[in-house]
Amino acid sequence: MTGVTEAQVLDALRKVVATDHGRNVVELGMISGLVVKGSNVGFVLEVDPAAGTALEPLRKACEQAAAALPGVTSATVVMTAERAPGTRNAPSPAHTHSHGGHGHGGHSHGRPAGNAAGSTPGGPPQVGQKPAIPGIRSVIAVASGKGGVGKSTTAVNLALALQTLGLKAGLLDADIYGPSVPRMMGISGKPESPDGKRLLPMRGWGIPTMSMGYMVAEDTPMIWRGPMVMSALEQMLRDVAWGELDVLVVDLPPGTGDAQLTMAQRVPLAGAVIVSTPQDIALLDARKGLNMFRRVDVPVFGIIENMSYFCCPNCGHRSDIFSHGGARRTAGELGVDFLGELPLNMAIRETSDGGTPIVASQPGSDEAKAYLAIAEKVAAKLAAAPAQAGPRIVVE
Repeated sequence: MTGVTEAQVLDALRKVVATDHGRNVVELGMISGLVVKGSNVGFVLEVDPAAGTALEPLRKACEQAAAALPGVTSATVVMTAERAPGTRNAPSPAHTHSHGGHGHGGHSHGRPAGNAAGSTPGGPPQVGQKPAIPGIRSVIAVASGKGGVGKSTTAVNLALALQTLGLKAGLLDADIYGPSVPRMMGISGKPESPDGKRLLPMRGWGIPTMSMGYMVAEDTPMIWRGPMVMSALEQMLRDVAWGELDVLVVDLPPGTGDAQLTMAQRVPLAGAVIVSTPQDIALLDARKGLNMFRRVDVPVFGIIENMSYFCCPNCGHRSDIFSHGGARRTAGELGVDFLGELPLNMAIRETSDGGTPIVASQPGSDEAKAYLAIAEKVAAKLAAAPAQAGPRIVVE
């Protein structure tokens, strides 16, 4: 049997009528980013921000209409409130979207308008207002100027090390295009939403986590434009029942793009940690990342030199494969702290790939102690930084 086509999906959705308009969702231009991959269907339902989660039944109706088509095994509908007030009848720009073969179990990804302090009615928080996140005392970003420097491994082990020091820590995987926290933390499955409004974080090694990797298959590409990335980040931050946390560690994607700016401009970051390898080309990009945070008034806690050296497990000979000391020198030149160095080590790689982070699975190892030493410096920075400002937020 041949697979379902986009035209068939749209025909099915034409039977779903938005009762407040008396017209179907396709005619109203509410469907965007339609992707059909084999027997899996995914698309975005764009709604008026003023409606918020009141349109969750409409989202479910769209999901059921698509899932009922012959040959469809799963349908995923993400509801977003991207439109400005007064434009609900206008067709929305098409956001290219792929959600692969995973459904969301009926929960909504649309953030209710106005549920964040400092937001304008029917719209997202304005740049610079940085509404607080309920229950979370401090948020820190782990960033890098380029990929391949071990940033995610550092973020995971830093969160676990902060927990070891007695802090209630959480971990957010903000790398929408390349989420790696589920694998590194050894967590599988999908988050639940008992109330249909907020997701429960997935827990691993004693800490709550959230990642786009829980929503899609591991090999499914996320083909999203900037606005969708920003919306997803806001939802993973504010529509998750994080509970009471001393610190939320955010693993940012590499570079200085939409995700980094969203976090820096819309979230009250207590500070940022820059991860780099020692060689000059990586440090050039690390400088860019550091300067980006400075431009948006986010304190930089310091620089970590990852893959700083390699010690042969057989003979103990040390080799500086990627040079050594470059991050320390750069930190001095830029007037920020050098937080520490981490080795290029097979055990770190194996535990990360195996979902058993070295800080949790081998706490007595020299590598785990190196992460703990860095975490102690970060914890001291957090203790000296003010807690996130702003009123408490109640999401209803």
